[in-house]
Amino acid sequence: MAPREFICIDEQYYVRATSTRIDDRTRVLKHGDTFAVFDRFGDIQHIGRGEHGIYHQDTRFLSDLELRIGNKRPLLLNSTVKSDNSLLTVDLTNPELTMEPMGDLPGPPKPCLIPQGSLHVFRSKLLWKGTCYEHIRITNYWHQRVAIQMSLDFDADFADIFEVRGSMRIRRGHRLPAQVERDQVVLGYIGLDHVLRRLRIESSQAPDSVSPTRFLYYVTLEPKQDWNLYITICCQAKAEGTNVTVVPSRSSHNQAVENAALELKQTRQRQCSIFTSNEQFNDWINRSVSDLYMLTTKTPHGPFPYAGVPWFSAPFGRDGIITALECLWMDPGLAKGVLAFLAATQARKVDPAKDAQPGKILHEMRQGEMAACGEVPFGMYYGSVDATPLYVILAWEYLARTGDIQFIRSIWPNILAALSWIEEYGDLDGDGLVEYNRSSPEGLTNQGWKDSKDSIFHGDGTTPVGPVALCEVQAYCCRAYLDAARLADIIIGKTGLEERFYKKAEGLREAIERLFWNKELSTYVIALDGEKRPCKVRSSNAGHLLFTEIASPDRARRLADILMSPSMFSGWGIRTIADDEARYNPMSYHNGSVWPHDNALIALGLSKYGLKRQVLRIMTGLFDASIFMDLHRLPELFCGFIKRPDEGPTLYPVACLPQAWASATVFCLMQAALGLSFDIKRPQLRFYHPVLPPFLEEVRIRNLEVAGKRVDLDLQRHANNVSINVIEKEGDIEIAVIH
Repeated sequence: MAPREFICIDEQYYVRATSTRIDDRTRVLKHGDTFAVFDRFGDIQHIGRGEHGIYHQDTRFLSDLELRIGNKRPLLLNSTVKSDNSLLTVDLTNPELTMEPMGDLPGPPKPCLIPQGSLHVFRSKLLWKGTCYEHIRITNYWHQRVAIQMSLDFDADFADIFEVRGSMRIRRGHRLPAQVERDQVVLGYIGLDHVLRRLRIESSQAPDSVSPTRFLYYVTLEPKQDWNLYITICCQAKAEGTNVTVVPSRSSHNQAVENAALELKQTRQRQCSIFTSNEQFNDWINRSVSDLYMLTTKTPHGPFPYAGVPWFSAPFGRDGIITALECLWMDPGLAKGVLAFLAATQARKVDPAKDAQPGKILHEMRQGEMAACGEVPFGMYYGSVDATPLYVILAWEYLARTGDIQFIRSIWPNILAALSWIEEYGDLDGDGLVEYNRSSPEGLTNQGWKDSKDSIFHGDGTTPVGPVALCEVQAYCCRAYLDAARLADIIIGKTGLEERFYKKAEGLREAIERLFWNKELSTYVIALDGEKRPCKVRSSNAGHLLFTEIASPDRARRLADILMSPSMFSGWGIRTIADDEARYNPMSYHNGSVWPHDNALIALGLSKYGLKRQVLRIMTGLFDASIFMDLHRLPELFCGFIKRPDEGPTLYPVACLPQAWASATVFCLMQAALGLSFDIKRPQLRFYHPVLPPFLEEVRIRNLEVAGKRVDLDLQRHANNVSINVIEKEGDIEIAVIH
């Protein structure tokens, strides 16, 4: 690393303002259970938030990677991830270099200067099945022959993802001696979980010098000559004592590129395409599609969207369900994979250490060393109060979207088990509401979607004593009962079960209106504490009662006014809490920030009540935010500061980027604006009071599946409505437009 670019104090790294490392923007790749976070140079550095690395199964394998030319860091020209997220490409050039004679290599007899910008250094990176494939190409554009030194420094720390996030460990496993060969280095670690983890770095041509942490090459180039190098970085984890088989990779770079392209093509065939008259909006859509499918991992049960990179690249029940709901209209196959995976991982017994009870839906699943050793409870963790009712909602919505009765029959026992959990275990004090109190001391204190420690509070800022009943969780449960009644009627017929679910729903709806509505605030309070005292806070949680259609029409309109008031709507989106609440902080995680997925679900709810003007305000705010975001990628959240002229939104420093439910936001907003719904029995595609914002004059939807058939549509914005033209369709699909 170049001298004086950074300093280290008490094992913390600080970057000087004059350093080329001051840029903290990252580049992300992911495939399966492997993801990588690079800086824009394509390097991995121990600076900033320290999240850089190549991670595999919740362990950081590669922790350092740096390319240097003549012992100096190259200068950045351009860095981008392809629009389909398949490839990271970086263009670099040399700073001014001193060319020294290097042994017997041909070169000038005396040292001379290679001017800045004489060499072009190209890097491309691809992740495929636990392996990072890198191509490095150096081209000499100077008019003279050059002789340079190129080095690649690397290291592995085999840190658990929770270590990287800041958890301290008393004990760790042990490193194995490095295996150094002519063209490769193998670094190894045996964890306390008795898993052998190995990282192999292989060079397509033997370096001139090899050490456990460096490849060094001497490169001579004639004018206009190229020099190519292929580096393969392979991550493998096996139980101790089993063989680790590594497939030779020298000829596999091109095959990996072809395989990745084929997989992407097959994935995209299952979802419709959307194109609009606004190129910036198209960029947002395209990046969202690419991010969503990059985060989606193939499991034995079907596709499942991992929550987000870097901290949440794992299955999360709530995140998977909400992501699937957001993009259900354009890709129902994702919802099927989520439902199947969560059915397979549903809790079967009481386990306080995991906050698990029979029927409860998974919150989080981890594969790392700390989870396996019980140092964190998240190997299979069920501390989520809302994932279980949301599972039932997704099951109904999937059936209503696809008519796939056979699949719903296959998970009907899981649906019934989820409902049993709501009734038997979710209601901790027998009052008919669903509450939470963690049973694991290492588990989550708050177990709704706002799960940070300080996110639920009374109006005066004090922390409520549990068990806590969240307003949106009651709405989810009420909606789950309604959807279960519909499912029961279809799956088993009129046996009386559907009537029992309808009665449960009606009783819970009445309780919500009576206990949570606050006339003074003109909204539903965020929660009730253990003594049933209301937490009188204006929050975005209440907006989820619109999504579930639980609020009465009059209260829905009054709630919408609160959500869209200056105290809650920043101009970019709806804040998580109002700006005059006791714990409001626009830079906090849950107490004043703006979450795209939260806004999308609220917008979908507003649409169901016919409040389309408010839908378009939210859609416009988030679109404007996307314009300012790197790669047009909406993050997990951003700060809740008020929108100021000619300025972008303020970023939250450790937001996941990309994140699944933020990536799916744009599709949910499109559905809300167009009022999209389906009737599979007819079959019919419905547009309820469709509207489009002024920045979208035209929208083209291609390959939209309805009841197993396909339809292509063109939508045109007019002053007071939207016209919908059928370009092509298969079979007798009815298009209904309600203005």
